[in-house]
Amino acid sequence: MAKKEQKHISIVTKKSVSFFEKYINNASPTGFEWEGQRMWLDYLKPYIDDHFVDNYGTAVGIINPKSEYKVVIEAHADEISWFVNYITKDGLIYVIRNGGSDHQIAPSKRVNIHTEKGIVKAVFGWPAIHTRSGEKEEAPTLKNIFLDCGCTTKEEVEALGIHVGCVITYEDEFIVLNDRYYVGRALDNRAGGFMIAEVARLLHENKKKLPFGLYIVNSVQEEIGLRGAEMIAHRIKPNVAIITDVTHDTQTPMINKITQGDLSCGKGPVISYAPAVQTNLNKLLIKAADDNKIPFQRQASSRSTGTDTDAFAYSNDGVVSALISLPLRYMHTTVEMIHKEDVDNVIRLIYEVLLDIKPGHDFRSLS
Repeated sequence: MAKKEQKHISIVTKKSVSFFEKYINNASPTGFEWEGQRMWLDYLKPYIDDHFVDNYGTAVGIINPKSEYKVVIEAHADEISWFVNYITKDGLIYVIRNGGSDHQIAPSKRVNIHTEKGIVKAVFGWPAIHTRSGEKEEAPTLKNIFLDCGCTTKEEVEALGIHVGCVITYEDEFIVLNDRYYVGRALDNRAGGFMIAEVARLLHENKKKLPFGLYIVNSVQEEIGLRGAEMIAHRIKPNVAIITDVTHDTQTPMINKITQGDLSCGKGPVISYAPAVQTNLNKLLIKAADDNKIPFQRQASSRSTGTDTDAFAYSNDGVVSALISLPLRYMHTTVEMIHKEDVDNVIRLIYEVLLDIKPGHDFRSLS
């Protein structure tokens, strides 16, 4: 008789998921992360001793702020978005990217234009299929996608408070799919912010006393070049940094496993190999996973990880850094998908490795 599969018991509470949903649904575009950061800090405050926010909006919660030895766990808070770039005399709006926004998914999407007067609703328009028949199909590009907010003149648009530089976000919201996946926009990488906050919650609820200062960092401006991490790394000057971000699930059509690797949602956190990843800290991560029976996957990055790991690793005199990634489907779309069990296991892995780190550990000679 086949062995019955053991049911996974989540360490994430209903209250936590409720926060996660609100956090994902809140807009946090690059350069305008403030409201999301406030929401994240409010959730984190019961589990930390101190906190601060830097000049550009990176939020930091601290446990044991007086400790000389400093360990960072980090994610980034910003989401891809658009900027208003040009308003036509007929009241249509052309855009430029704020981060790596995908122009191919834009047509027919509903958006929020953020103005000083409040949110203005708009849609990415696109010619109807009937009007394109018999002609060569034109693909969406930055030159032809446009927003329609129901206005017929430039003056009407401006009267709504819309001007060049207003930021635009998609309005798609968080759902749970088949009781297995969390789905929403900006899971890259507010899922990371959620997971590091859950690590702080578990440390607090399990009454774990760390022998070092723990800095729970939710950085801004990762999507345009790791800028928030670059700034905060120089301010904190940590001894160790463990970064969490997302990586690609490569099991869906049109993804080449030969170039992108063989990674799956539901099979555990992804541990990276890259020049910026300190080898012996990576060994400590793998040992923590093995010791605690946490499933994990492996990924190699050729030059850079493309994550905040690079900013921390090469800051100051070189910070011992490693990357734990969360497998994700459909990155930089409005239907990003992550597996519930992977979320749990990333939280568990960060939690367990923190319990293994000792101040003064010489990562240069760890065998």
